[in-house]
Amino acid sequence: MVGVRDDGRPLFLQIAEQLEDSIIDGSLPEESKAPSTNELAAFHRINPATAANGINKLVADGLLYKKRGVGMFVATGAREALLERRRNAFAEKFIAPLVVEARRLGIDTEDLKKMIDTWGDDS
Repeated sequence: MVGVRDDGRPLFLQIAEQLEDSIIDGSLPEESKAPSTNELAAFHRINPATAANGINKLVADGLLYKKRGVGMFVATGAREALLERRRNAFAEKFIAPLVVEARRLGIDTEDLKKMIDTWGDDS
C-alpha cells in the first residue's frame, strides 16, 4: 500500500481511494478481510478516526461490510462496482471532452475511432 500524500484532498478520501485501488487490482479480493482502522492509522501515521472515515465511506458505498467481532470485509461485487464507477468517471473526464473537441474540429466519429486505433496500436 502506498502512503497518503498531501495532494489537497482529505486524507480519509485518499485512504478510501487506496483501498479501492487494492480492490480493483485484486490485491484485496472480494470476501477478503480489509485492513483495520488501527492498521491503516499505523501504516500511514494518521489519526485512527481519519482511517475510520475512509473505511466508513467504503461501507456507505457498499464496498465493505462488517462481520461483528471479526472486522471489515470486501463485499461481493465490489470490484465490478468500482470498475463501472471508474469507467463512467473516465468517460466524463476524458471521452466527453474529446468528442466535443473532435466535433469542433470537424472530426467525425469514424475518423476519431481511426485516430484512437492508430494511437493505441503497439506495433
